[in-house]
Amino acid sequence: MSVPALTHIYQNHHLDSTRWEYFEPRSDDIVISTSYKAGTTWMQTIVANLLHPHDDMLLPVTEMSPWLDMRMYPLEGVLNQLKLQNDRRFIKTHLPLDGLSYHRDIRYIVVGRDARDVFMSLLNHWGNHTDAFYESMNGVAGRVGEVFPRYSGNVRAIWTDWMTKGWFDWETEGYPYWGHMNHCMTWWKYRHLPNIKLVHYSDLLTALETQMREIAEYLGIQIPNSRWPHVVDACRFETVKKNPEKVAGNKSFAFKGGADTFINKGTNGRWKHILNESDLALYEAAKERVMSKEAAMWLETGWCRKSS
Repeated sequence: MSVPALTHIYQNHHLDSTRWEYFEPRSDDIVISTSYKAGTTWMQTIVANLLHPHDDMLLPVTEMSPWLDMRMYPLEGVLNQLKLQNDRRFIKTHLPLDGLSYHRDIRYIVVGRDARDVFMSLLNHWGNHTDAFYESMNGVAGRVGEVFPRYSGNVRAIWTDWMTKGWFDWETEGYPYWGHMNHCMTWWKYRHLPNIKLVHYSDLLTALETQMREIAEYLGIQIPNSRWPHVVDACRFETVKKNPEKVAGNKSFAFKGGADTFINKGTNGRWKHILNESDLALYEAAKERVMSKEAAMWLETGWCRKSS
């Protein structure tokens, strides 16, 4: 059975994959990976509530589950935070699998989402960054490559770049971040491994409890039957949106509107009113260029094979 190999180093304005070289894994660790805007925080929320079904979390979810490859956060502080955690740890990454050292004992959860839906969420995310965020992102020592560009507001130009340019030499989409389709492909190739689970955003939307029960079983987590309604309700988008800082913490440094902006709409299909025929032709070309047909179908529809 083939296993993943670390073949690329991802370093830019956001990422530094080499930070994982200092990570000391535990046999029960959970790593949550998405490209971005594909349900990262949602999956962190789900895992947090499965691990703490009695609502005994003392910190916001995103503080419990640090983003290790985010170069803006001091590495020593993140590593110390993980070292001091006594509960089962769940760590966030936005790295493709070819940028991570693979560990057989770790449980990986990968969340996929239709690229067109990711793009709509990305517009809100990128478009609402504060001046302080840009200054910090580009000013922290050690950045490799060009600065993180400011949001232009030109949706058509942003889409064209995102579909046709890569930030890294081995990618051909995802600019100015990193490849969304490439991220999916690196994990898709190893979906046969028993410690890699692919979950789709659309399936979470349509069958949240079913998906959560499958995730709990995969992670070996037992939830008392009496707590399941509460645990599921705590993970519904509507619940999170009522008190977004409980999940995301104080995001006012990075986003205009803080956590309420960071936790945006949680819906699919908004691209249908934005992207035109020419835009979708670029999308189809990117799919064919980067992905297998099976992976592309899954990224669009999820396991349920329902259109978003």
